[in-house]
Amino acid sequence: MNDPLTDMPRGERRPEPGAGWERSVLEKMALSLVIERRRARRWGIFFKLLLVAYVGVMTAIWLGAWTPGGKPDGAGVPVAEGGGQGDRHTAVVRIEGVIKADAQTSAERINAALRAAFRDPKTAGVALLINSPGGSPVQSAMIFDEIRRLREKYPKIELHAVVGEVCASGGYYVAAAADKIHVNPASLVGSIGVLMDGFGFVGAMHKLGVERRLVSAGENKGFMDSFSPVSERDRDHLQGLLDQIHQQFIDAVRLGRGERLGDDPTLFSGLVWTGQKAVELGLADGQGSLGSLARDVFKADRVVDFSVRDTLLERLGRRFGFAVGSAVGEGVRSELAGPGWR
Repeated sequence: MNDPLTDMPRGERRPEPGAGWERSVLEKMALSLVIERRRARRWGIFFKLLLVAYVGVMTAIWLGAWTPGGKPDGAGVPVAEGGGQGDRHTAVVRIEGVIKADAQTSAERINAALRAAFRDPKTAGVALLINSPGGSPVQSAMIFDEIRRLREKYPKIELHAVVGEVCASGGYYVAAAADKIHVNPASLVGSIGVLMDGFGFVGAMHKLGVERRLVSAGENKGFMDSFSPVSERDRDHLQGLLDQIHQQFIDAVRLGRGERLGDDPTLFSGLVWTGQKAVELGLADGQGSLGSLARDVFKADRVVDFSVRDTLLERLGRRFGFAVGSAVGEGVRSELAGPGWR
């Protein structure tokens, strides 16, 4: 109930001039403005995300409707290239980059593509395009074994490896399983060896006065610790591991290449050679490309790529996820900053 004399709520007095009431009013106005700006910013972020989602979905639907071919079991969508006569085609599987798990070059993906290529009734031959410096010996061995299994299961379908810039280490491990290996004269081929590298910081720690405190259960649990000296026993054990894996590599190459291998003493030393020299050493069978292989060997100019690729939705999902993260992050930064802190 208001006081009839002051027209103010009972118990309150009209602020006298100089009492700071102007400041109070300005603070309330500023607070209202901040709240309104934050509300508008939140809605702006929401509508931006909604727009990105809409564009992504519509793009996926539009491009998906124009994707040729079907999706073979366990592999990507086969894409046909070139013309050619007849229904037969040259199936292509690509190995590009370091061979490793959880990547486009993993044994799981490569083997799925190989199975789809061999299983296709129109496949005249399989071209394995390799441009890889190597990678995991386990993943390479798994691909090697799968190629040999498929060649035995489908004896009428040959698999030829075509080398690009480089086919070394694990890349050559895989290529050795092929019926034939075709190279460019300038390709780099070989590196039949195994290595494990790292860094030791013992000397630097000593100079800096840093003490290493390593506690382990099991006398060898700190094996090859970068901050501890390497004992002769550790070095010998590691060398034994590498020698064993190296011998597995050599056995696979001998199994795949057979009598075509030369008797050069440096063949399994880890050296790398040009494609021209690789042919002389028996590491490759001759010069060639995908075009010459499809045209002259498989007699099927039409090329169908069975390589496993991320679907359009998967690619858009990664990009959209990044866009969402950036937008949300920017929104959070703006909220935390507030007026006067930008």
